[in-house]
Amino acid sequence: MDSRSHTHVTAALRLCLHALLAGLLALVVARAMGEGAPDTAAVVSVTLLTAALYAAGAARSSSVQPGTPAGAWWLGGLWALWAVLLVLSPDALWVAFPLYFLQLHFLPMRWALPAVVVTAAAAITSFAVHRQEIEPGAFIGPLIGAAVAVATVLGYDALFRESERRRELIVELVATRADLAEAERTAGTLAERERLAREIHDTLAQGLSSIQLLLRAAERSLPENAPAAPHVRAAREAAQANLAEARSFVRALTPPDLEHGSLAAALERLCARTTAPELTVRFAVSGTPVELPTPYEVALLRTAQSALANTVRHAEARRAEITLSFMDTSVALDVVDDGRGFDPSGAPGHERGEGGEGGDGGFGLPAMRARAGSLGGALSVESAPGQGTAVALTLPLPDTEGERAA
Repeated sequence: MDSRSHTHVTAALRLCLHALLAGLLALVVARAMGEGAPDTAAVVSVTLLTAALYAAGAARSSSVQPGTPAGAWWLGGLWALWAVLLVLSPDALWVAFPLYFLQLHFLPMRWALPAVVVTAAAAITSFAVHRQEIEPGAFIGPLIGAAVAVATVLGYDALFRESERRRELIVELVATRADLAEAERTAGTLAERERLAREIHDTLAQGLSSIQLLLRAAERSLPENAPAAPHVRAAREAAQANLAEARSFVRALTPPDLEHGSLAAALERLCARTTAPELTVRFAVSGTPVELPTPYEVALLRTAQSALANTVRHAEARRAEITLSFMDTSVALDVVDDGRGFDPSGAPGHERGEGGEGGDGGFGLPAMRARAGSLGGALSVESAPGQGTAVALTLPLPDTEGERAA
């Protein structure tokens, strides 16, 4: 009857309760008819009414439920018929045992326990009145039955709550694993997109740019009516078209944060969506912004993301600042926080993460240094215990003519 669970165990317990009550009611009728009691007809009638009322409630379990008026009236009717049966037959006291379970099931615990006590007291009183004597078994039997019923219900409820808690943990674990798999899949996709963009830029685009420059130089050195001039011009135009196609591939493979705005806008969004208790993140631009090649923007953005992630995870900082500085010959990114800091010289290979806790397992700073080195730049980390951390990435600005070509 418990709508919370429809497992095989609860179904079996429900059937056992039905069988127990039916058997005890049958026992009452059999004893009354066997002994030829003067109230046999009344006992049989009340027993049949009790069985019919119980069967009606069991058949309409969808409406006769704990906490509903129908359930309360149904349980009250059963108890009233049982009380009448107690007056007519001393054997009715054994029906108290299934009534204990019904009361514990249909009533809140603060009402169920007193109801069980009253039911046990009624059973004991009935035995004493009918037998005209007081026996230890008259007290022990109903009281032990009540104790067993209470212990069984409380134990089942404890097991049920533990099972629900484990089920919720399993659901949460499955959801977490799915989220983690999706995050890893997304990270792998972004990393592969970035790698392809870098490879296309550093190989195909640079090669086509060089071919275009060489063909332009060859075209200028040829006489105007030279037979080879049209072929050189056609080759240069083909190289130019393919270079534009390669650039479009690079733009399509850039990180999503850079697809809808400049590097400064992407860094500002990064600061806005970075949240941690009592942490304030600010962004500033210094100097006159210039257009940067895609690999530069990717390296600067990834460095900012990694450094800021370490600040959130390990630094316990209250304030962090990201500054993008454009200078005459270089561009610099500084990520500074006022967290607990760490001793860079004490880390193995000087490659620990920000905040003194190993960062992201020792891979954050090597990745930043690798990005900086691949673009001819440098990464520096300044920190001390209790004095915060500063991560600075400096990249040399590419040659203007070379950037137009690239």
